[in-house]
Amino acid sequence: MTRRRVALGLAALGLSAGCGAPAPQMSFAETGNGEARIAALTRALLALGPEVDAQEAGRTARIAVLRPLDWAEEWQVVDPPLKHNFKVIHGLREKGLCRDWTNALYAALHAERLRTIDLHVGFSNARNVRLEHVSVVVSARGRPMEAGLLLDPWRIGQGRLWFGRVTEDPRYEWETLEAVRAWQAQQKARLGL
Repeated sequence: MTRRRVALGLAALGLSAGCGAPAPQMSFAETGNGEARIAALTRALLALGPEVDAQEAGRTARIAVLRPLDWAEEWQVVDPPLKHNFKVIHGLREKGLCRDWTNALYAALHAERLRTIDLHVGFSNARNVRLEHVSVVVSARGRPMEAGLLLDPWRIGQGRLWFGRVTEDPRYEWETLEAVRAWQAQQKARLGL
């Protein structure tokens, strides 16, 4: 009984670390090898619109698939997402929350100075800090975030990239940074802050 209580307590603390609940764990084989994932993501990026440059799509895919694996090693991410969140929150690891993955991936892609792909930051559950999740979204240049692809290296765990259309995410509903900031401003005004 004590083990069960400890496990439930750890799960509750993990949820309070933000980043919501992850999708069911998948083996690396289920997510494909690096080159297969890069090719699949490149195709998905090209499908965002005819204006997306093939070389940019390839570079973006390579960075999105491979760099998070490097960060996972650097940040010592060896556990499922919620367990690792617990370690970060309690000072056992320095990085590895969804916001860390988002910041690192956004910076790496921004450094590429993409011309045909726009970068966005998507938020889910932003009104509940204990379940909040954040991730990079890419779209064809000039298109809204909702027309883009979500790039989420936190969700599966250990830097393995989950990607898919923002509007087709089976786990989260996404909104823009602007929408979150507008809501925050409304809340501050309502509270007289």
